Amino acid sequence: MGEELIVALVTVADAETGARLGRQLVEERLAACVQVIPGGTAIYRWAGEVHVDPQTQLIIKSARGRWPALRDRIVELHADDVPEILALPVVDGLPAYLAWAAEATSS
Repeated sequence: MGEELIVALVTVADAETGARLGRQLVEERLAACVQVIPGGTAIYRWAGEVHVDPQTQLIIKSARGRWPALRDRIVELHADDVPEILALPVVDGLPAYLAWAAEATSS
């Protein structure tokens, strides 16, 4: 299958922030594609309190080999002290899409 693909999940405060972050990651070839999905609500415990906040979900497709650089760049650009950054393996997909994603994230 060539370069393995991952899907990274990242949350940000709003769609504008998500679009800026996504564009930067794609321009730097750390991501092949970033979907910005506004309208979510996060309920979580932080610093001993339960918070309920609006959030925008980013779904980021990238090559497995780009993960360390992608993760580190998100940390640099993200406003949160401890941002949600999760990577999930892709076990299968349309070969043409997988090849495109690998090419889009190659240096």
